[in-house]
Amino acid sequence: MKHCLRPSAVILLSWFLLTIPSAYAQVSLPKLVSDNMVLQRDTKIKLWGWAGRHEKVTIKFNNKTGKAITGDDGKWMILLPVMKAGGPYTMEISASNHITIRNILIGDVWFCSGQSNMVINMERVKERYPEDIAQANYPEIRNFFIPTVADVRKVHDELPASEWKAATPTNTLNFGAASYFFARKLYLKYHVPIGIINASVGGTPIEAWISEGGLKQFPEYQTKLANFKDSVYMGKLLAKKDPPIKKPEADKGLTGPVKWYDTTYVPQGWHKFWLPGYWADQGVKGLNGTVWFRKEINIPASMTGTPAKLFMGRIIDADQAYVNGVLVGGTTYQYPPRRYDVAQGLLKPGKNIIVVRVVNTAGKGGFVPEKPYFLSAGGQNIDLRGDWQYQVGEVFETQWGAGSANNFSAQNEPAGLYNTMVAPVINYAVKGFVWYQGESNTAKPQAYQYLLPALISDWRSKWNNVKLPFIYAQLPNFMEVQYSPSESQWAEMRESQLKALAVPNTAMSVNIDAGEWNDIHPLDKKDVGERLALGAEKLAYHDETVVLSGPIYQSAKIEGNKITLTFNNIGSGLAAKDGGELQYFAIAGKNKKYVWAKARIEGNTVVVWNDDITEPLYVRYAWADNPEGANLYNKDGLPASPFTTDTQ
Repeated sequence: MKHCLRPSAVILLSWFLLTIPSAYAQVSLPKLVSDNMVLQRDTKIKLWGWAGRHEKVTIKFNNKTGKAITGDDGKWMILLPVMKAGGPYTMEISASNHITIRNILIGDVWFCSGQSNMVINMERVKERYPEDIAQANYPEIRNFFIPTVADVRKVHDELPASEWKAATPTNTLNFGAASYFFARKLYLKYHVPIGIINASVGGTPIEAWISEGGLKQFPEYQTKLANFKDSVYMGKLLAKKDPPIKKPEADKGLTGPVKWYDTTYVPQGWHKFWLPGYWADQGVKGLNGTVWFRKEINIPASMTGTPAKLFMGRIIDADQAYVNGVLVGGTTYQYPPRRYDVAQGLLKPGKNIIVVRVVNTAGKGGFVPEKPYFLSAGGQNIDLRGDWQYQVGEVFETQWGAGSANNFSAQNEPAGLYNTMVAPVINYAVKGFVWYQGESNTAKPQAYQYLLPALISDWRSKWNNVKLPFIYAQLPNFMEVQYSPSESQWAEMRESQLKALAVPNTAMSVNIDAGEWNDIHPLDKKDVGERLALGAEKLAYHDETVVLSGPIYQSAKIEGNKITLTFNNIGSGLAAKDGGELQYFAIAGKNKKYVWAKARIEGNTVVVWNDDITEPLYVRYAWADNPEGANLYNKDGLPASPFTTDTQ
């Protein structure tokens, strides 16, 4: 017998099927709302997530209860009342299922963002700060690092997988170094739990971190953003293929009957090389390819029979390192320090052979000077600087491996990182923002004076608090020292960063003495982090006794052939670091041709002059990529910001 449902029964069944997801869908939470999290004190706590349609969600936390019913989209949000610092607490979340979140603290949460110098972790600087890592037992400092994800087409609701980690000697190795020292200084002073949300990606420009709405004043970015919404445009863009790469001649060091790293290989016709250094400076011009380096060393018996470590500084670009014919490590790009473990038993008394294969595709290949180059074992070190031998293994054709037809990368495009690594966080209350970025925008430094305020305004708007403290790092010294007054894009960038102090409730750490001429990723993250913390102490914790930075140029007064400068943030007074005369002041007349100037401190001012400039109009200080010797500080030990008066 065939059965048919009446129309009313069909309608009832359809309604029942539609309601099944609501009855059985399970509540879920964003990645940030998880075990070990730190919630912001002294403000309403916003919690959110997803569940079935019209599902009831209940949260019980710290003797408070919050309830919500999801909308048609399955989303829910609950506001819990203001709470004081404390913990650890447990949170119970109930709907059709039950979730327990443990070990929650209430304290201060800082959103730390930027590019690689905010990414660089404690592991990268562990040789510089061994005691800081060994003593990193701070269970109330927690870190949430957001893995890289980018998207220019839509705003994301959720972050990629990550978790909160408490500061221990092991966990801290993966904390951003600048943000860790920032958090530790605040924690040790105020004894309040500190949460760090680190959303940073190396090599990225500031515009990638600003929302579409935050970029409205920039027409060039609006054009791009409009194109990104065009599915046909994006389809063509993403479908572009790299042109075929012609395979270069095979590396002779790997294709011969005996590999060049083998201990039985006998080098013939190899050339002398002084390490560290670049081969372009030692007789090899315009070579992109692979170059092999070899050194024989004598090792005492006391250094054998134990694990060892090979330190090969920094290498441009990629390398593989061999000890006695065994590969001990390799790195695929130029920035990380080379620190390779040598297994116990690999070293032997007497002659040992170290071979390094270096691959370079652009610029000057070789070994970065003033980095550590030594072999360490049994508490002893062997210095590896000095005479080596080299031989070219392979020459790449001009433009080999370059010239891709598709240079598109979402993480380098407007809003590409805001959509994925900022937007999913904005419901999470924070104490303020910490920003270390700018290296990727130095090609257009003047635009940064508008982009940085736009970022500040955008984030404050998204977090719905126009007073949130924004603390940022000024770029440190970098690249070769120039001994005559000159133009500098890095100096222009620092000037643009300086101008952002006009935005209320901002602070800038000056780091002109914390860089390295040969490394865009300087190791001194402790000074940077602790100077950033000074800004937080003043702005967020309202400690009026704090001098939040070094001297900041305020005004200039021309008197005859001299210009008198006044400053903010003089603290206990102005000083020349290590005594002596002030350095790196330059002066110019109306032609803006700068010459070095004499300068002296008079009370709380600096007087600048050059006897050959009778009608001075402008002054610059520390105006260079790397103003080595710039020594204007306050007596509190903080360096003055570089500046120019010709843009005032």
